[in-house]
Amino acid sequence: MHLVYAAVLAALLFCVGLYGVLARRNAILVLMSVELMLNAVNLNLVAFDVWLRDTLHAGQALTLFTIAIAAAEIGIGLAIVLQVYRNRGTADVDRLRDLGEDAHRPDPDRADREEKAEAAA
Repeated sequence: MHLVYAAVLAALLFCVGLYGVLARRNAILVLMSVELMLNAVNLNLVAFDVWLRDTLHAGQALTLFTIAIAAAEIGIGLAIVLQVYRNRGTADVDRLRDLGEDAHRPDPDRADREEKAEAAA
């Protein structure tokens, strides 16, 4: 098998994963797309390891580390997504961009609104 086949397949997988990260709104699908990108990198590592005929198999060893890191990342990522879903009721990435919702900053118009509400009552 030629190196070009594995490299083209890895490039296609990476492009599909990149599209998934940029276009998806669901956090679970974004995490799956990141995993797809990591698998493309793993495929490249193994393909170049075989092509270079490395006696230490450094590409395959690095692939094992990448798989372990990806498993930990998915575990932590899913835990965060589930906790955010419990608190917010949605896993939509666009809605989660403003997690800091100005709750800790003082609102300059708050006093005016409270005065108007008291005057109306």
